Amino acid sequence: MHSPDESPRPNSTEDRKDAHLRICLEEAIAGLDVTTGFERVRFEHDALPELALSEVDTSVELFGKRLAAPLMIGAMTGGTERAGRINRILAEAAETCGIAMALGSQRKMIEQPAVRATFKVRDVAPNVLLMGNVGAVQLNYGVGLDQVRFLIEEVGADLFAFHLNPLQEAVQPEGDTDFRGLVGKLEALVPRLPVPVILKEVGAGFSKKTLRRVVSLPIAGIETAGVGGTSWSKIESFRTDSWVQQMTGRRLATWGVPTMQSLQAAVSIFHGTGKAIFCSGGIRTGLEVAKAVALGADLVCSALPFLKAASEGGLEATILTIRQMMAELRTVLFCTGSRTLAELRQAELVPVEDMGFRGTRET
Repeated sequence: MHSPDESPRPNSTEDRKDAHLRICLEEAIAGLDVTTGFERVRFEHDALPELALSEVDTSVELFGKRLAAPLMIGAMTGGTERAGRINRILAEAAETCGIAMALGSQRKMIEQPAVRATFKVRDVAPNVLLMGNVGAVQLNYGVGLDQVRFLIEEVGADLFAFHLNPLQEAVQPEGDTDFRGLVGKLEALVPRLPVPVILKEVGAGFSKKTLRRVVSLPIAGIETAGVGGTSWSKIESFRTDSWVQQMTGRRLATWGVPTMQSLQAAVSIFHGTGKAIFCSGGIRTGLEVAKAVALGADLVCSALPFLKAASEGGLEATILTIRQMMAELRTVLFCTGSRTLAELRQAELVPVEDMGFRGTRET
């Protein structure tokens, strides 16, 4: 056992980005005693939908781009050769299927110019709605307006996310943990950027307390990234030699706001503001995408299913995974009698206890 006062440090010389990818693919990275919450509600089935499946339209327009479905490949990676290959597969698949894509944190583009190409995907995805990304906490560690503008312009992003990840940074061996003054810095910087800005969590969700604090910022929306899927606290616990940090990361793997609860909080606070709500955090199926949309999400983000497909089966498997999720979403619309996403939002979601189910996750 390590001494309790030791400083945490990475447990190998493996690049952090490659370590994140490896851990996501090889380890059990979800919190074991928490779920997204979506299993607690079910759609009412319409056995007489009075429409043809061919009439169902899952498309949506967001930030000036028409998407075939309200689906985004969530922020994952970049910054190494392996990450660059994965990004290009994900981007080409998103382009082929007509959905959106988010890049992983672009901080390394500033710190290591040699890796910039691993984030550039516009040559294979000229039309996708592409979201750039850096940690908001980096505004306290030397990143400013010029650097963020560079990140946006270098990759041709249509919108940009500042991610908020205090739990991950607290557990990460080399974490940046000074989150002071960020509201004021975001308030001053965001209006000066050339694209709309999203605030996103990283697996611990948004509470009503935080949402009330950020709703008045000049942002275009938020991404919930709630508890119930990949736990970045747990991921970072695999990267440290410190027993203290390992146990902290694993015991707090379920810390935060479950995805459905965070989405409902966002809808209640952002309603009528014109700001977009992206739902993410453990989204694995087209049915869960449908539930998120019905509860008020404008866009639904998923990462791990596409990472696994890209890593194990390449472009073809990634396209197939996206198309299956889209087909499942389309079928849910059909079986609720919904021609469009707007009509799906009128479909009733019933608590499982009112329907005789026990609430096990639908797969």
